[in-house]
Amino acid sequence: MTGPGAEVRAALGSDVGPVCATLARAFEDDPIARFLLPDSRRRPGGLRAFFRAQIAGDLLPFGGVYTTDDHAGGAVWAPPGKPTTTGLRAMAGLVPVLPFVLGAGLPRALRFLGHLESIHPKEPHWYLATLGTDPPRQGEGVGSALLAPVLARCDREGTRAYLESSKEGNLPFYRRHGFEVTGDFTVAGSPRVWTMWRDPRPPAG
Repeated sequence: MTGPGAEVRAALGSDVGPVCATLARAFEDDPIARFLLPDSRRRPGGLRAFFRAQIAGDLLPFGGVYTTDDHAGGAVWAPPGKPTTTGLRAMAGLVPVLPFVLGAGLPRALRFLGHLESIHPKEPHWYLATLGTDPPRQGEGVGSALLAPVLARCDREGTRAYLESSKEGNLPFYRRHGFEVTGDFTVAGSPRVWTMWRDPRPPAG
């Protein structure tokens, strides 16, 4: 699938490093990233470690990770039937991240992740764990292009999709792609987070 000046494709093992670096830059100012990794000097390393654990350590083999040829962004999905990568069950895979949240940050990280797990939908769906575009490339349509392969599959197969967003400004973007807000929450003093659900769209015509 062609995006703005770049080809959107399933990520390979060789893409993991560049995609993690891009996502770390994209999430540098994310409210939840700042909440869970408050030390701005250590945050980039913590984010890279988190995304590497999420992609290489968990989701890449399931074919739900997409990027562009120039690594302008990344979309990280968990397919239906895949145990969710949220919550306490994810902690074993996040051992590389723990040094960045040890101390006072660890208990609130555990409470936050535990809440994500407790509210995660139980019915089959594609879970958008991460979507990010390199800051210099934002506004070019890269994010929409990265979403397109899985959303088209959802529509074709009649499958739902789910995500959480920690930026209110991103809600209109997701609404344009068929997601609707289903709730919001804060945990342990965290910033507000919105949950969004997407029903499959009927075929055009």
